[in-house]
Amino acid sequence: MSRLIPIAASTALALALWQALVTLAGLPPFILPGPGRVAEALWHSRALIAGHAGVTIAEVLIGLALGAILGGLSAIGLAASPLARGLIRPMMVFSQAIPVFALAPILTLWLGYGLWSKIAMALLIIYFPVTSSFFDALMRTPQPWLDLGRVMGGSPARLMWHIRVPAALPGFASGLRLAAVYAPIGAIIGEWVGASKGLGYLMLLANGRAKIDLMFAALIVLAVFTLLLHRAVDIACRRWLDGTAAG
Repeated sequence: MSRLIPIAASTALALALWQALVTLAGLPPFILPGPGRVAEALWHSRALIAGHAGVTIAEVLIGLALGAILGGLSAIGLAASPLARGLIRPMMVFSQAIPVFALAPILTLWLGYGLWSKIAMALLIIYFPVTSSFFDALMRTPQPWLDLGRVMGGSPARLMWHIRVPAALPGFASGLRLAAVYAPIGAIIGEWVGASKGLGYLMLLANGRAKIDLMFAALIVLAVFTLLLHRAVDIACRRWLDGTAAG
């Protein structure tokens, strides 16, 4: 209950500032609708928004799961092989120099307007943070732990799975927390480029029809989902790390 009070206070303050801006600046609804209008649009279009939100949520969750798995495996491979680090890591860094928005049309061309092009966008945007966070943590394993493992006859594979990976799990969890925030961005960008369903598509559709209150309603649903996803991932990571430490 004590955690909900600051959240409720921040929400009330944000709504009050929003309404004050609309009232004092005299902004018309087609520029910035007030929170009351947006709440009304959210209620009247709840079924429409829920249908599109379900598509976006599926894209984000699948992309997040695939990104976590591929990012974790890639980080372990990079940490285990100097050859992989020399060949693959520069390519990963170079890939971040390409604007992700520029890749969306290519993925839509290759994978179509369906679910998988949006999943691929979410995966691409979170792959680097997850891999980089986990890899950096793997490379920072305390040297005395590794020396002790070698003295006890541990092979490189055993050192990786029994010492380096457990020690690096907090870094992996940090990457997952970032991924929970970035994954919805990738899915929405994919929907903006080409889609027939999803919150991003609904926002474009509402904007084209000058239904700005509906566009803001979809945006708020997306923001709330992102906050809840980040919170859920954070709780899961904390429990996972606590369970690992206890074990």
